[in-house]
Amino acid sequence: MRKITSILAISILGFGLFITSGCSSSAKSEGKPEKIRLDYAYYSPTSLVLKKFGFLEDEFKDDGIEIEWTLSQGSNKALEFLNSNSVDFGSAAGAATLMSKANGAPIKNVYIANKPEWTALVTSADSTIKSVKDLKGKKVAATLGTDPYIFLLRALDKEGVSVDDVEIVNLQHGDGASSLTNGSVDAWAGLDPHMARLEIETGAKLFYRNPDFNTYGFLNVREDFAEKYPEYVQRVIKAYEKARQWVLDHPEEAVNLLAEEASIPEDVARIQLERNDFSEPVPGDVQRKALIEAGKILQESDVIDSGADLEKLTSNLIDPSFAKKAIEGK
Repeated sequence: MRKITSILAISILGFGLFITSGCSSSAKSEGKPEKIRLDYAYYSPTSLVLKKFGFLEDEFKDDGIEIEWTLSQGSNKALEFLNSNSVDFGSAAGAATLMSKANGAPIKNVYIANKPEWTALVTSADSTIKSVKDLKGKKVAATLGTDPYIFLLRALDKEGVSVDDVEIVNLQHGDGASSLTNGSVDAWAGLDPHMARLEIETGAKLFYRNPDFNTYGFLNVREDFAEKYPEYVQRVIKAYEKARQWVLDHPEEAVNLLAEEASIPEDVARIQLERNDFSEPVPGDVQRKALIEAGKILQESDVIDSGADLEKLTSNLIDPSFAKKAIEGK
């Protein structure tokens, strides 16, 4: 872990700090928020639908509540926004969310936006790398604190390769794709839509895939917002449900929308959406089990404190009550 320790410390510090500065979204005297701040992300298609069609703006128009959007370029950025009180709701991969929670982030998971196979290990078309074992002595790009990074750790562990035998280069997802293309790195822990684009444009190869190592797309909320405004959390989830159903009912239009919003070709957007399952929006035991398995690898890699109680962490993180009330009326 020596090769990534200093960079990782900086990344984790960003997750662990609870920054109290910045604009508050609450207005206690009125009993409702003045504005609701959310992120949107190209790796979260339902968030793009939500923003495009103004479902939240329509939902809260009569309340006089402003909706404010911020683009997240990766789970690490979404979690930083949540931690710095820049957004109230943020989209992030489940394992990255667990990392942030383990380092003191004041967040809860209240909704499952998607179950994606959004990451794999990727190399160039002419590379001699065929397996995870071939990564020994190689440079691998990954965005620390995100699902692709955690996917890489789990792949190395499963195939019996030490992290110390690989040089992990910390790059944001798009930069990782570019570095693979120009030969600056030997492999990349990829993320869609960048990964799908490289497959089509350069013939890049997904040489290691394991859908079970991809943790779910979490919609997280700041705990203070959820405590003050539980009914508004439910209404946000209802709007997300409207967006989710639109994606299911309009698959081809969803491809067009993703292509337009992310500025990617439609064939790239189609591959990305084909790798997503939008069928189970209520978080629960399935997600807890997936995070615990990911958490064990993170503990072994000294990313999460080895003494952390993963069962307790995941139970404190995942709260299905809001989605159950919003979707199931329970």
